[in-house]
Amino acid sequence: MRKFAFVALFITSFIVNAQSNGELQKHYEAFYKEMRMQSDVIGMINALTHLNILSPSQSRKDTLAYIYVNNNQHMQALNTIGIDKNEADSDLAVQVKAISLKAINQPKRALEQFEILNMRNPNAYIAYEIADLKIQTGDNAGAITNIEYGIANAQNDMKYAFYERQQPYEASLKAAFFHLKALAVYNQDKEKIDEAIALIDEALKIDPNFNLASLSKQALESRKTPATEQKE
Repeated sequence: MRKFAFVALFITSFIVNAQSNGELQKHYEAFYKEMRMQSDVIGMINALTHLNILSPSQSRKDTLAYIYVNNNQHMQALNTIGIDKNEADSDLAVQVKAISLKAINQPKRALEQFEILNMRNPNAYIAYEIADLKIQTGDNAGAITNIEYGIANAQNDMKYAFYERQQPYEASLKAAFFHLKALAVYNQDKEKIDEAIALIDEALKIDPNFNLASLSKQALESRKTPATEQKE
């Protein structure tokens, strides 16, 4: 009799909990929808976190991680979906990993993710990220391949954001590729400083306001001047 009573109580409790979880899920789904309408990032994160506890979903985790990225919370994004390379990841998850790993200064891991994106949907923007990361990790020859692709495929109206100044700005993506090529050429052979400067001049022809290119040109010219003075 006691056993029967315990089973009955357990079943009743299970049904009540199931109804309670269902009601909570509906509540947080409505809450998430409302927070989206209000563009309330903290509210959206709160709603999705509760929904993932009530009814775990990989697509919902990917969305939560993406919201973290857009809020510059890169560690939280990676803690949500992990950092490992996974060919089965959704495009959104790979994008989140790539951006966040780059943001926390993990260029090798970020490169793996950008290369997955490139295999799935190659474009000039991804080529730029790959080339930049290859230069950071010492693969300057490999970077040239991506740079040449980028120069050939970057459209005149494509822009890329830079942040070396206090006020972020956008420069021509094609100009940015010429700047990267200059760096890759110089890194491979320091004797090719004139070729590197010529490539930066090409970048500045495309976009005269490209501040980073101007700074790089000044740095290269300052390295060239002492050598010229010594010969004299």
